[in-house]
Amino acid sequence: MRRGALTLVVLLLALAGCGGDDEGGARTSAATRPATTTAPATATTATTTTTTAAPGIDPLQGAGTKPVTAPATNEETALLTAVRAARHEGYDRVVFEFRNALPGYDVRYVTPPVRQDGSGKVVPVEGAAVVRIRMENALDADLRKPSAPRTYTGPARLRPGTPEVAELVRAGGFEGVLTWVAGLRDRVDFRVTTLRAPPRLVVDFRNH
Repeated sequence: MRRGALTLVVLLLALAGCGGDDEGGARTSAATRPATTTAPATATTATTTTTTAAPGIDPLQGAGTKPVTAPATNEETALLTAVRAARHEGYDRVVFEFRNALPGYDVRYVTPPVRQDGSGKVVPVEGAAVVRIRMENALDADLRKPSAPRTYTGPARLRPGTPEVAELVRAGGFEGVLTWVAGLRDRVDFRVTTLRAPPRLVVDFRNH
């Protein structure tokens, strides 16, 4: 019986040792297994920068190459006193100044040759393109006075030295219609405006 009891004890001890090895083996395996690290996903947001260029300022809004006209509403003949031209940023300005009233007008491109009002004589004009400025119920002399003194005493041909306007030429004053032409270096857009105090007809030509 002692021998049998001893054998049973030895058997129980052997079984206990095997069980410890399995759990320990599992812990060792877990302890020595390489750790798997999952890197957190990094959200990337694309940034798009839109640059909007500031629009350029057009000094001649509404300008074009089509005729610009306005009917005469002045009962008294508008008397021309001055013609001048000057360069501005983006345009050349031509001004017809009157003493007493603002006339009607017809401003348009015409095909050379330019002919003088009344006589039909050819008027030479410098430039590659010609704009005719016809002002109605307007003159440059006061017909109400004896000897009809001239109200405009400047030259009938001007070369202002501006970028676009090569020459301004008087092309006639006949039966209440006063005509000047602008010889241009290019066929460009133009704009017509009027001013008062004193009355002025203004023609702006786009320059380069």
